[in-house]
Amino acid sequence: MSLRVRMRQALPEAMRARDKVAVSALRTTLAVLDNAEAVPVEETVTHGLALEQSPVGVGATEAARRELSEQHVAEIVRAEATERLHAAAQLHAHAHADRAARLRAEAAVLLRFLDGHDAA
Repeated sequence: MSLRVRMRQALPEAMRARDKVAVSALRTTLAVLDNAEAVPVEETVTHGLALEQSPVGVGATEAARRELSEQHVAEIVRAEATERLHAAAQLHAHAHADRAARLRAEAAVLLRFLDGHDAA
């Protein structure tokens, strides 16, 4: 099972368990993955078409999304965890231990998914 599918399945479970840390980490990371699949605006704009030549109808403005490889998904999840750990270190240095602990806990949630992914 892919890393993203496991994360999507874990989100409702975390919500039912009222695990705010896991819900936050999963929602944010899944949104980052969705954003990474978006096609840049430059690729979706039709240049030089007259108005009457513009596509019309249902789905005419839809752009195909990029497909991320499993490795790219894992790299993004790892980057999200690393970003949280760096932010936690900076917050801890500025006496914000409670927020730093939450960020470290979110990073741990994401790293657990990577540990399961690397073992599979």
